[in-house]
Amino acid sequence: MANTSGGVALEGTVVDMPAPHTSERPMRAANGFMMLGVATALTLIGAGLLATGIVMLASGAGQGGFWLVIASVLMIIIGSYTYFGLTAVAPGEARVVQLLGRYVGTLRTPGFQWVNPITERRRVSTRIRNHETDVTKVNDADGNPIQIATVVVWQVQDTAQAVFEVDDFLEFVAIQAETAVRHIAGIYPYDAHGEPRLSLRDNADEINERLSAEIGIRVASAGVKVIESRIIHLAYAPEIAHAMLRRQQAGAVVAARQRIVEGAVGMVEMALEKLAEHNVVELDEERKAAMVSNLLVVLVGDRDTQPVVNTGTLYQ
Repeated sequence: MANTSGGVALEGTVVDMPAPHTSERPMRAANGFMMLGVATALTLIGAGLLATGIVMLASGAGQGGFWLVIASVLMIIIGSYTYFGLTAVAPGEARVVQLLGRYVGTLRTPGFQWVNPITERRRVSTRIRNHETDVTKVNDADGNPIQIATVVVWQVQDTAQAVFEVDDFLEFVAIQAETAVRHIAGIYPYDAHGEPRLSLRDNADEINERLSAEIGIRVASAGVKVIESRIIHLAYAPEIAHAMLRRQQAGAVVAARQRIVEGAVGMVEMALEKLAEHNVVELDEERKAAMVSNLLVVLVGDRDTQPVVNTGTLYQ
């Protein structure tokens, strides 16, 4: 099955995450400073009326003083309880508000605000975060054990989904990032060895793009947006690292020898053409073969050549 995210085609099977049942919606809140003044006024006025009512009861005012005391106590309780609705929202964070278990909205506007005092407000950071996976040992597409680690840059995009769709969105992101790293490392080889296919070592940009897309699919239901992911550690496991290093060195030597031979053949061809063009010397086929042999020895050999002075001819 092939899935896509952000226009990037993903190879292999990617889990089909369930669609979220909740989405963020903004919540209106009253000005916190205004409600602070109201709460303070209710408390102070209630305290003053309470003192007056007590004086009236002491002077024998009767029922009027009793009801004044009741009213003043209610004002003090209401004023004091109003303080519990005051909420400060800092930049880079939001407050998810619940009323008796029901989601009613999210406060994202920074500042001093007031909401219903009986609501529950949960703080959720909306800042950009980094998550670095541990160095993980996995087998690549060729079955070779490798070590890989990544850094994922992510941010909470939907606070309601982050709070209500998963138990702990921080742990969820960490586990899904490691799962995606293991999956990507298992469907691509460490090295393509000259074959026309993507590899973890030779196609870092493409692999990082696919890794970001897969992590994004896995954490989207938790209201999380993946900004970037990048492989920061990639190596063969210690038990095969030495053998793979020798293989890479042998491949490099073969490739270098191939380039040297191609260049030497071109130089020999050019030398023969120039000699014939300027009539420097006439060479028969045997002399040409000898000249080609000498030039190739000089150009291809990995050691310095020793000059030989020929006092005779090729045939003596």
